[in-house]
Amino acid sequence: MTPDEPLLPNDPLGPDDGPAHLEPGESLLDGDRLPEGRETSRGPGPLSAAGRASALVSPPSMYGPDLSQNIFRSPKERAIGYLLGACAIATIFTTVGIAAVLVWESVKFFAEVSPWQFLTDTAWTAQIDGEHWGIWPLLSGTLLITAIAGVVALPLGLAAAVYMAQYAPDRVRKWLKPSLELLAGVPTIVFGFFALTTVTPLLQTIIPGLQVYNALSAGLVVGLMVLPMVASLSEDALRAVPRALSEGAYALGATKIEVIGRVLVPAALSGIMASFILALSRAVGETMIVVVAAGSQPKLTLDPTSSVQTMTAYIAQVTQGDAPQGTPEFQSLFAVGLALFLLTLGLNVLANTIIRKYKEAY
Repeated sequence: MTPDEPLLPNDPLGPDDGPAHLEPGESLLDGDRLPEGRETSRGPGPLSAAGRASALVSPPSMYGPDLSQNIFRSPKERAIGYLLGACAIATIFTTVGIAAVLVWESVKFFAEVSPWQFLTDTAWTAQIDGEHWGIWPLLSGTLLITAIAGVVALPLGLAAAVYMAQYAPDRVRKWLKPSLELLAGVPTIVFGFFALTTVTPLLQTIIPGLQVYNALSAGLVVGLMVLPMVASLSEDALRAVPRALSEGAYALGATKIEVIGRVLVPAALSGIMASFILALSRAVGETMIVVVAAGSQPKLTLDPTSSVQTMTAYIAQVTQGDAPQGTPEFQSLFAVGLALFLLTLGLNVLANTIIRKYKEAY
């Protein structure tokens, strides 16, 4: 286009005049002339460059209907939206249904056993004489094994995450992380027999008099089982921290370990803490390892060398069919299941609270 050519076709107005005064909704993009009797603010002339630019960025409604609405209003898109919403609602109904069944069946149990006795008694003899129904022996066994698992999984998992995120070369990380996550796919019954046949004999050579069924062996292997969860989630949290933070620390003269300890880990604290609590929740709900390796003696003890019974192990024992339906012994599994449900729910709520409190926005 030469300087003498008009900016808009079929417009004889001069090139130096300002934009025309238009009513809302009017446009000169199509090369139309101004209606008769209408003039620009500087007299007759074409639409200037500023006026043409303002017209080019006008809302889509000036050019025609917004066709994007047709995509979201089509029957196919609506059907997909309804299907995805139904899947989300199904998960909510499943959780509510499980909680409702546990509460309904637990009410039948508490109709025969006092809730006060259930919460305060320090003995559990449901399958012996049915006189003691205290939840504390089962709860202490669960917490003991969870604590041992946490001592193993949390520091080792975080160390593995730091190595994969900061120290491991790409070629090493490409096979190390999948190999570590593959450990999470091993059936828990395999872990249980590994604890019973390998870990326990090894511990007996170190701790004389260690029982065959003990909390220490089961807790160590449960920690090994949940370690990939801690490592994978923590590594993802560390790699999500913007590189500008670590590069700024390096520019100030910090060493790699100082950057990790003072910049990366605090910045990724919410994700790391969430991985810790989710791993502990997984350890609380573990069944087969503790059934095989920890024994079936409900004791109120903190001795890791003794045999204990967890809440999940008791539920598995009752569901083998030895307890007739309708008896307090059978109904007790729902009360124990409700206590386990509330414990894991509390841990998940704690994880969400920590994430919201320490989450960093970049």
